Amino acid sequence: MDSRSETLAGEKEVGRSVSPTPPGSLNKERLEANGSFDESPTDKEDGSIQNSPAVEGGDDDEGEYPAGVRMAMIVVALLLSIFLVSLDMTIVATAIPKITDEFSGLDLVGWYGSAFFLTVGAFQSTWGKGYKYFPLKTTFLIAIFIFELGSLICGVAPNSTALIVGRAIAGVGGAGIASGAYTIIAFSARPSKRAAFTGLMGAAYGMASVIGPLLGGVFAEKTTWRWCFYINLPIGGVSAAIILFFFTTPAQAVPVKATLKEKLLQMDMPGSFVIMGAIICYILALQWGGQTKSWDDSEVIGTLVGFVLILAVWVGIEWYQGERAMIVPRLLKDRHIWSGMVFIFFLAGGFFLLLYNLPIYFQVVNGVSASDSGVRNLPLILGCVITTIVSGGMISAFGVAVPWMIGGSAIATIGSGLLYTLNTHSSSSAWIGYQALAGIGIGLCLQVPIIIGQAVSKPEDLSSVTAMILFSQTIGGAFFVSAGQVALSNVLQSNIVKYAPSTTPAAVLTVGVTEIRDHFTADVVPGIVTSYMKGLQAAYAIAIASSGIAVIASLCSKWTNLKGKVQPGGAA
Repeated sequence: MDSRSETLAGEKEVGRSVSPTPPGSLNKERLEANGSFDESPTDKEDGSIQNSPAVEGGDDDEGEYPAGVRMAMIVVALLLSIFLVSLDMTIVATAIPKITDEFSGLDLVGWYGSAFFLTVGAFQSTWGKGYKYFPLKTTFLIAIFIFELGSLICGVAPNSTALIVGRAIAGVGGAGIASGAYTIIAFSARPSKRAAFTGLMGAAYGMASVIGPLLGGVFAEKTTWRWCFYINLPIGGVSAAIILFFFTTPAQAVPVKATLKEKLLQMDMPGSFVIMGAIICYILALQWGGQTKSWDDSEVIGTLVGFVLILAVWVGIEWYQGERAMIVPRLLKDRHIWSGMVFIFFLAGGFFLLLYNLPIYFQVVNGVSASDSGVRNLPLILGCVITTIVSGGMISAFGVAVPWMIGGSAIATIGSGLLYTLNTHSSSSAWIGYQALAGIGIGLCLQVPIIIGQAVSKPEDLSSVTAMILFSQTIGGAFFVSAGQVALSNVLQSNIVKYAPSTTPAAVLTVGVTEIRDHFTADVVPGIVTSYMKGLQAAYAIAIASSGIAVIASLCSKWTNLKGKVQPGGAA
């Protein structure tokens, strides 16, 4: 039987909700009348989402909610958990040059960031279904445990391979922490105060983005880069302990009743692992091509072909899975959703590419320390964080969102183009101003796809839509961080012969980024630095292209007035 036509008995109680439904969030009269949200008149025949009046019941403060010290402790635990996941996305950026010193070379650098993004994206929907079908508290604690295990493996990693495996495991747990934290706060906070608490979690996410590069640089320079991962252990432990002792799963979060087989089928494990296989083929092809193997090598061609074929298989799986899929076909028919997913894939990809490559510019070209490179990265990150808050507030006030996508991505493209013009003699005013401009542009539109998606979705589809957009965002990071690393490495090697003929590309690649000035003679270093600059410009060119494509995607977005429909704080 086609899985799209199968319906659980338990499903009729909750409609198509991807996660347990918080009290006060559903229109009870509509549910009693229809028996299910599946027959909602707000669904158009083509499957797109009809803009409907605001759902009633959201202000129902009746029911049992934690208060006082207990509520404060739960909020602290959730803020710490969100902080850790966001921190792991950025903290390694400024530490990468030091990691290359210890593990000798650039060949696997692209995986340090991509492995984490890969599994966070692939398992977003899986965890969302997990919180629907399994006990909320237990599932969240398991997510923290997996994240902590991955962090421990990263901290003790003896080589790049072990570090990458640890990053991938941490990403699996991180996906569960992110979705679980918002689910728990939905059940813990009264509806009238829920937006304020979710806004706090968004602030924790932004704060970690600012602190991450700074902290990574300090650890790499003052102690060891391994503390970038060790720091997760005590903080994650505190968060888990608080949830264990202070959070009680409410009656409204009772898991949907189904057989274990059906629960596992709903989590779309095949889709998660198949998309991971496709992206791994893509990253391997980029890692090998032009570096350890030629681009016409059979293994490189094979992995590229494998990427395309496995991606096609994944599309087939998602279509067959229907409502069980990580990318729900019904929701993808809506222009608000698919245009937002395309937009955020390219915009976030360019953002993370810049975030991971700018520290290399500062440490190699400018010769500054890891901690100083974190400070020099602040214009990009602060510009992004500040304007994210501004655009979110303006959209809430006026209900107009698409212009922020168009304008923000256009500014980001200009900023990326200006960063491309940096050279070995650029002034501080240049790299500060160019970074700030790129960050401002990215911040103006980074959260807009989720704001739009949540505003036009029915309550039972909120988690699915959010997971789909976050999937696109994190997978974009995996794609473009790898692409940037490959561009840097390939162009670096081709220019070494021209600018530093007395050495070889292989000799340069096996030396850590921060050890160049110590390892090579003074007459060779300028040529190597120039070669690095050429490689970085190639990476920045990819950021220009990705931001430019985001501009085109924004023009495809559907203009809808969102006033009164925006879910405050839900876009983190």
